[in-house]
Amino acid sequence: MHLAMRNLLLLFITGCFIANLCNAQPAKTEITRWQDDKKGAVSITWDDGSINQFKVALPMLNRYKFPATFFIITGQIPGSQYQGKFIGRPVKEIIKETATIPTNKDNLFERASAASYLGLVGPMDYYYNAGSAVDAGKTDKAIKLIDELYSKVRNGQFKPGVQHNPEYMDAHGTTWGQIRTFAAQGHEFASHMITHPRLAILDEVNMKYEMEKSRLDILAHLGAKYTFSGEGPFGTENERVMQYAYKVYPALRNRMPEPWLKEITRSNSSNPGNTDKEYIQFQRGATTKTPLPMMKAWVDTTVNKNNTWLVLTIHGVEGIGWEALPRQELDDYFSYIKAREQNLWVATFGNVTRYMRERQAAKVQTKQGKGLITVNLSHTLDKGMYNLPLTLKTNVPVTWKTVKATQGKKSQVVKVISADGGAYVLYHAYPNSAPVILTGI
Repeated sequence: MHLAMRNLLLLFITGCFIANLCNAQPAKTEITRWQDDKKGAVSITWDDGSINQFKVALPMLNRYKFPATFFIITGQIPGSQYQGKFIGRPVKEIIKETATIPTNKDNLFERASAASYLGLVGPMDYYYNAGSAVDAGKTDKAIKLIDELYSKVRNGQFKPGVQHNPEYMDAHGTTWGQIRTFAAQGHEFASHMITHPRLAILDEVNMKYEMEKSRLDILAHLGAKYTFSGEGPFGTENERVMQYAYKVYPALRNRMPEPWLKEITRSNSSNPGNTDKEYIQFQRGATTKTPLPMMKAWVDTTVNKNNTWLVLTIHGVEGIGWEALPRQELDDYFSYIKAREQNLWVATFGNVTRYMRERQAAKVQTKQGKGLITVNLSHTLDKGMYNLPLTLKTNVPVTWKTVKATQGKKSQVVKVISADGGAYVLYHAYPNSAPVILTGI
């Protein structure tokens, strides 16, 4: 080797050794998979808004500092503008027609939509069972049930009265004022529609009424931030329902269409396993039939992987609501999650969705100057809807021990973390805002 070249190479190697910068790769930035570079995410979600969720569970969540998502039935809340109703032809006209025209695929959804609004006690049970059949892909069964229902209506086999489903009744007792207080404590409130309907068997106008008007009441009482998430009751994944729902709620716990997300719904008993997807939504329903050790195993699975988002779905609490879990069991479970919080990001359903989507859509540019590093973070999503800070991981010179990260008028001081012969810092940054300036202090 030529002498001059050998000396130059030696100088380079020695310089790297002295400054210990070769492995550090200053000015390299990545967005961590989860906020604060945690190993997994957990969202604690609640369906129906039954009263003990707020009297019993919410104070517990606050004690553990766990923000949760509550999917609420808006039609029963005092002060809501929109309650359940049938939109369409007069029900007497529909009843009369059923005597001569059998139920079929063309009239099934209209007749089912009217079923709960006939002024009778009993038809709702047929409507719910028929909706379940449609969700299961058994349309013929649903048609038979609705035909049987209207035959009984014509024969006067139901008593007059008003009937609500159990979920709707159990949700009574909470006001919008109380919900605003709970939201201010960091909890997310989201739509579970107006009446907890079987969306898959509703016709277009009544399905859209349930979705859109529930959203409008939440908008009026809580603000646009809380119109982000929604959940079609019974975890419906009906394709027709989803196509309407996607247009109303940006984030659906039922199903999300992202190509980078593997979804394991409550009805799927699979574990996350291996995947080439960037993220896994591991949705599990905690019921009275679920052993606590199994519920804890879901948490362990999330900790032991690096791409898993555990979405817990809970309904009743302490005797009120469907599959009501005891207070002590919830407390034990939340304590178990809290003990592993170093590795878990516990956040609302909406915020985890925002983070994943922002990260997948984001671009980050890093430049190193004299004694500082400049980082630009941007994405092309709706800035009003997607404004959650992302966690950035930037390599810095190993000589830096503490770093000041400044974005606009906000600053944070973070410690330098040594790893693999290099050094890096973790910090929060808002996309589509001012550049982040990192300086060693």
